[in-house]
Amino acid sequence: MIALSLAEIAEIVGGQSYDIPDPAATVSGPVVIDSRAVKSGSLFVAFAGERVDGHDYAQRAVEAGAAVVLAARPVGVPAIVVDDVVAALGALARAVTGRLGTTVVALTGSAGKTSTKDLIAQLLERKGPTVYPLGNLNNEIGLPLTALRATEETRHLVLEMGARYIGDICYLTGLVPPRIGLVLNVGTAHIGEFGGREQIAQAKGEMVESLPEDGLAVLNADDPLVRAMTSRTKARVLLFGEAADADVRGENVRLTDDGRPAFRLHTPTGCSDVTMRLYGEHHVSNALAAAAVAHELGLSADEIAEALSEAGTLSRWRMEVTERPDGVTFVNDAYNANPESMRAALRALAAMGKGRRTWAVLGQMAELGDASLTEHDAVGRLAVRLNVSKLVAVGGREASWLQLGAYNEGSWGEESVHVSDAQAAVDLLRSELRPGDVVLVKASRSVGLEQVVMALLDNATEGEVAGR
Repeated sequence: MIALSLAEIAEIVGGQSYDIPDPAATVSGPVVIDSRAVKSGSLFVAFAGERVDGHDYAQRAVEAGAAVVLAARPVGVPAIVVDDVVAALGALARAVTGRLGTTVVALTGSAGKTSTKDLIAQLLERKGPTVYPLGNLNNEIGLPLTALRATEETRHLVLEMGARYIGDICYLTGLVPPRIGLVLNVGTAHIGEFGGREQIAQAKGEMVESLPEDGLAVLNADDPLVRAMTSRTKARVLLFGEAADADVRGENVRLTDDGRPAFRLHTPTGCSDVTMRLYGEHHVSNALAAAAVAHELGLSADEIAEALSEAGTLSRWRMEVTERPDGVTFVNDAYNANPESMRAALRALAAMGKGRRTWAVLGQMAELGDASLTEHDAVGRLAVRLNVSKLVAVGGREASWLQLGAYNEGSWGEESVHVSDAQAAVDLLRSELRPGDVVLVKASRSVGLEQVVMALLDNATEGEVAGR
């Protein structure tokens, strides 16, 4: 964060100073919410969570070098006390970013936000210092923490914005107003909270409504609900996608033999060929979205194509591909799941596993409301249609719907199985995997299916794998 005195911070957040011997002392280090991440000069923000109360760690944070604590009550060490810590953190982010000349790029969408954010960051870093979220820090706490990492040297600030309710994105854009706003898609993630795709579109469209007249709305030409957002913004519009009228578009889209997307990139200033390192055709839309932002900020078609072809995964457990010494390949996409991302991952598995035995280890897709049964059943059916060799449905009721969909689609019998938890999946896979198998692991974050991959990578030896 840019250096600010404790007195300045107190004024910005409307807080009361306690136990501060020198109001002129400065915060010169990062803003953190974990006392273990404190560095000299940090601002430690104390949140009272359901399981952990940050106020209990205030003294530890100061002892580790924090200059001050932002808190909801006095904590016996230098502190700025406010009524609402979340609101104060947002106010600080708004004030700090308002002092910088940084170009703010914000994106939202039902699926692909984090992967697209990672691509945008890797493209824009070629033009100058770029700050972006580590992981998916996209809510009222994570977004300010990301924004406060920006300094005077930061040229681009890339922000991911999530929403569970109408008004969430309006709030986030109010904290750090973007000049470039990107909407990827409108799907069914969190449909249980929103009630329908039209309501999701209403929420996502708050992104383009926030843009200034001299800003830019980057919209998906292939998604009718996103394309329709053109009427909701005063900003200039740039369309991306595979549609013929897209300003930044992909042509001749295909997958390589090992499941990597390739396409011809067209921009208003030129064309170039892209072959990505990432897996799955769904990354084409993400790449085109990133390309549109990069085009706006001055990269040529050749520069964009080169960067997209070199870009990797910056965030863990998103189509993270690891091959074990015995030749078993794991695709760890266990960070989160919704119907759109689940279908994309299954198609990627089918492409990667041509000529090999494929496993889909799948769990619950959360927050689908009344659509849950239908969506889980449809994913199970898709696994059959894609000729996935074996479906392992992990968990309770929703997993049983996955397994039932697969069974009813293809009368699989032994090809689909329902197990109770991650450990049961590990036990099954450990006994049945063979060299050359490809294993996809995916579910909503709450299921914790990354444990399956971690266990089989960390604990398995060649002798434990069937056939060795």
